[in-house]
Amino acid sequence: MPPPRRYGNTNIYIHPLGLGAAQIGNPQLDDADVGKMLNTAVDAGINLFDTAPSYGISEKRIGRHLAARRSEVVLSTKLGYGVPGVADWTGPCITAGIEQALKLLRTDYLDIAHFHSCPLQVLEQTNVIDALEAAKRAGKVRAMAYSGENDDLAWAVACGRFDGFMASLNICDQRIVQTALPAMKDKGFIAKRAVANHPWRFAERPVGDYCEEYWTRWQAMGLDNRGLEWGEISLRFSLSFPGVSAAVVGTASATHLKHSLQWANRGPLPADWVAEMQAAFYRHDNDWTGQI
Repeated sequence: MPPPRRYGNTNIYIHPLGLGAAQIGNPQLDDADVGKMLNTAVDAGINLFDTAPSYGISEKRIGRHLAARRSEVVLSTKLGYGVPGVADWTGPCITAGIEQALKLLRTDYLDIAHFHSCPLQVLEQTNVIDALEAAKRAGKVRAMAYSGENDDLAWAVACGRFDGFMASLNICDQRIVQTALPAMKDKGFIAKRAVANHPWRFAERPVGDYCEEYWTRWQAMGLDNRGLEWGEISLRFSLSFPGVSAAVVGTASATHLKHSLQWANRGPLPADWVAEMQAAFYRHDNDWTGQI
């Protein structure tokens, strides 16, 4: 197993593979099975669990099943919306959202608190950032972070007030490698959609599907898989760049999670292969911006 990576200049250390916890928020899943999967993940060395108030009952389930192992995990959640009776994207929403997350996650602090695709015009007002900074000073948040793409992300990076960031990074979504990622310097960075939503599972263009855009990009690039599974290639690609603290993969299956862990443990791809895929991306680039 590779050593944990430091999240920017904080004292937070995370395994290169994290669990994106959106799928476990489905209330139709058996709760005992979810609990078993979460604990299996921790047993395997995974310590980053990334959730959000929009992920169904994900926060509640993480709190229920991992509260007793709090010292072993790094909890990341999102802010800015989803607090009953409080207007979205306001200072009070940030403050109340933190309290809501603490209660659901059964903890007295959040390791990483992200603004979830906060619009640029809201960021520029700065009151939401002020509220998050106040929570950090109070010890309720260890690291202030921003999750988003493109111009919104660029502003968040440039403002200098965040400890870390999250954005899409995979073989079909590479623009950040030459833009925001180098500008982050000593900040933490978590790659989301590291396996590109698995577009290769479709034989034909999946019109209307969430990963349709990635499918068209993957087809256009005409990449050589060199005998490996595309999921492994994309995940290891996302972990191949300096400054990447971790990559998150979303699943509710312990089997799939272990499979991803095996891939991540094989480390970054060879530099020449990474360069080949970067060249293909920019050669076929047709305004391929980061996918929200």
